[in-house]
Amino acid sequence: MEIWINPACSKCRSALTLLDAEGADYTVRRYLEDVPSEDEIRAVLDRLGLEPWDITRTQEAAAKELGLKGWPRDDTARDRWITALAGHPKLIQRPIITADDGTAVVARTDEAVRDALSR
Repeated sequence: MEIWINPACSKCRSALTLLDAEGADYTVRRYLEDVPSEDEIRAVLDRLGLEPWDITRTQEAAAKELGLKGWPRDDTARDRWITALAGHPKLIQRPIITADDGTAVVARTDEAVRDALSR
């Protein structure tokens, strides 16, 4: 499995601590440094079963600068949202764990991390 993290994020550190405690085999992706491409974001969204606006941190300064709250949340605007996430990776909700079974979870709780471990 892979976990997308921001090391400054307490939820990310908590998820890593739990993965380590469970002896999980995982790789870390510091997505602010190793920015996911638009195609990688699309693939993760497919694995999550979510839309880009579902994993967007709308309270971030970049979101406010872009005016994301006013953007449509439909198929016509989907690519625009994905482009924004790729261009401003700090907007991506974290941590995201891609599980070995091909699914993914936004692992903001211990329960979500355990769910990813059980897949």
